[in-house]
Amino acid sequence: MKVLICAYSCFSESGVKFIGGEALLGWHMVLQLSKEHKVWVFTHGYNQKAIEQMLQKNPLPNANFCYIILPKWLSFLERFHGGGIQIYAYLWQIKAYFFARKLHKKINFDVFHHLTYANDWMASYIGAFLAVPYIRGPGGGAHRTPKSFLATYPLGGRIKEKIRAIGQWMFRHDPVFVIGQRKAKVILVCNNEAFNALPKKWQKKAQLFPVNGISTEDFNKYLPQSAINNAFSIITAGKLIRLKNFDLAIRAFKIFDEEFPNSKFSIIGDGQEKSNLLQLAKELKISDKVVFEGWIDRGQLLKRVSSADVFLFPSLRDGGGAVVVEAMALAKPVVCMDIGGPGFHIDGSVGIKVKPIDPNQAIKEMAAGLSRLYKSKNLRDSLGNAARDRVAKIYLWDKLGERMLKIYKENFGS
Repeated sequence: MKVLICAYSCFSESGVKFIGGEALLGWHMVLQLSKEHKVWVFTHGYNQKAIEQMLQKNPLPNANFCYIILPKWLSFLERFHGGGIQIYAYLWQIKAYFFARKLHKKINFDVFHHLTYANDWMASYIGAFLAVPYIRGPGGGAHRTPKSFLATYPLGGRIKEKIRAIGQWMFRHDPVFVIGQRKAKVILVCNNEAFNALPKKWQKKAQLFPVNGISTEDFNKYLPQSAINNAFSIITAGKLIRLKNFDLAIRAFKIFDEEFPNSKFSIIGDGQEKSNLLQLAKELKISDKVVFEGWIDRGQLLKRVSSADVFLFPSLRDGGGAVVVEAMALAKPVVCMDIGGPGFHIDGSVGIKVKPIDPNQAIKEMAAGLSRLYKSKNLRDSLGNAARDRVAKIYLWDKLGERMLKIYKENFGS
């Protein structure tokens, strides 16, 4: 079939600092869909250099890329992740629609797929108004930081969360969004919160589908290792921002370390919260046990995770959580919050989930989960091996591609 794909974010390049899960989703789904279909991909102009470099190494004869960018005077919006970039992406969708309308007259597309911006609340003008069958997703965004945790945020953080909630409500009631959701033949969502946020009439055509995966190449290249240090090694990774709640992880580690002092906690990443986290470790008198390793490239990160005993992920606001899937692929048991993407990826057979009821409860239960894993190597091994098996069956991009192509055949007849 001739498939038009909207992939606002779409590239995969080693060495990029904090490459987003959406970009990886966009790129790998394009690779998978182009195996059986001829695809035209609308993406943001800032992806052009990376995509062209990748195509020089690995050409995609069935893929055509169209780079769309808004006027320069609107570029300031992209610097504001608290709403500005969402407004930019919304306006970008409108411009993309007019490109699509012209191109459709020449190509006569069989399917339109809104892939990224990978959320479950922003209107797709192409999906709503282009006269071709429409599939949306996978996407998410309905998960929210529980109120009891918001109380620990500074005033600015609480205001941002309120603005996010109001903004999402407005976007979900946008008439163009509603038209598109009604028209979509399939709606793919990436976690349970996103599914539950759909009206029941739309849940009938919705399916859960991960936004995160790992390549077969990386799965076979970065193999599980036994922890190489004498100390029990706990590791985490991500942007050091308030929403990731690394402070809860440090407090949980403090409780754990009091019982099992032969341990260390490595935090990989950079961000505006780093100074606060350093101060917290100092106040808790565990600065010698909590190691901030800064940003490292993805290959180094996978090697570091592979050499640890446990992966701890305290985030409350990850719709996907790519690093959780990568830890699973490395046969590491994961301790995480039962919310968003991590809550979808992890079950009791592959890790330990903590219900985010309130901060004190979550801290204690994370510490208890670490204690269980410390006491039993058999438990660590069984959870880790089951996690790797789960990735091999579900989360390899090739497996996700097979499933997506099956969805196409079931709904669009080819």
